Formats: sequence, structure tokens, C-alpha cells
Amino acid sequence: MPKKPKAMMPQSTAGLIRYFEESEEAIKLKPEHVVGIAIAIIIMVIMLKFMVFI
Repeated sequence: MPKKPKAMMPQSTAGLIRYFEESEEAIKLKPEHVVGIAIAIIIMVIMLKFMVFI
């Protein structure tokens, strides 16, 4: 028995994001810097909670 040809759906580009069009004006941070800033904020909040600065 011959196989039925599969129906092809039309391809669309709606909703796709172009990631290669990055803005050169954005602030660029390495992941290590983001983790370091987060840890620094956590330590600062803990120190403020226990009033270590006094």
C-alpha cells in the first residue's frame, strides 16, 4: 500500500525573537558579578537586621 503524503502546514515567523539584534548600550555583567552583588546584598541585610553596624 502506498503511503499517504503528509499535509504540510505553512511556516510562519510570527512570534519569533531576533536574539542577534542586541543593543550595544546595555550594561553587560558577568554571571559572577551578579552572584557577588546578590551575596553582598544578603550579607548587608543580615548585618542590618542584627544591627552589627552600631
